[in-house]
Amino acid sequence: MSALPGRPQRTVFFVSDGTGITAETFGHSLLAQFEGVEFQQVRMPFIDTLEKASEVIQRINRVVEPGGARPIVFSTLVNAEINAAVRCSKGLFLDMIQTFVEPLEKELGVRSTHSIGKAHNIADSKQYNSRIEAINFALSHDDGQLHRGLEKAHVILVGVSRSGKTPTSLYLAMQYGVKAANYPLVPEDFERGRLPSVLPGYRAKLFGLSISPERLAEVRNERRPGSRYASLENCRYEVNEAELLMRKEGIHWLSSTAKSIEEIATTILQEIKLETRGF
Repeated sequence: MSALPGRPQRTVFFVSDGTGITAETFGHSLLAQFEGVEFQQVRMPFIDTLEKASEVIQRINRVVEPGGARPIVFSTLVNAEINAAVRCSKGLFLDMIQTFVEPLEKELGVRSTHSIGKAHNIADSKQYNSRIEAINFALSHDDGQLHRGLEKAHVILVGVSRSGKTPTSLYLAMQYGVKAANYPLVPEDFERGRLPSVLPGYRAKLFGLSISPERLAEVRNERRPGSRYASLENCRYEVNEAELLMRKEGIHWLSSTAKSIEEIATTILQEIKLETRGF
């Protein structure tokens, strides 16, 4: 990926003897604070031998810029020998294990297990199984396709088509084990001035998503270009009517236009007073 004109570019490596998800997630949070830089990101998971570590070092060293700009290396390498080897690369080495685990060991008075992949070794756990169950629930209750079992839902998202209900439902399921159903609000609902008939019985579980008409038109045109469904006029009508209906029904809602999935999900968890189930 080439840098945008006038913007510096740096290569970032996420190195781990596990999946690399932890290093990447934490690294993204830090890099997001630096808007003036274009980052080319490389995940290098399962670096669990010195031979693999040697390949990582060579790859990191190859991208050192002629002007001296170093690549940035986020590491969650648990094995001390492998960690020490990669630390000798020419990159800026940010060691998450040493930075956080060692102070915690001193504070808690307990040695950590230093087990590879510990954060994701949950295949037999209750939490893992609850997330799988929640994902299946979200898929089967997507877009109002199944009414049966709604009493098991932790939250039911409502809003116009393409306002972000499906990705939010799946994110809540995958990250927190939250069973989220979602229902579209359509012109027939606006003409009646009422929610879909199956929903009033679950009013306490409802949460609404809206979106700016301009953004909605962009999203819909990617799917059905030039259609009335995607026209700005129709999008304005649907968004306005959906927001009026949600206000009338006393449904808490937010606009997804300028919010990330993470922000939307966190707001929903707070509003519905759900306990997170991520661990």
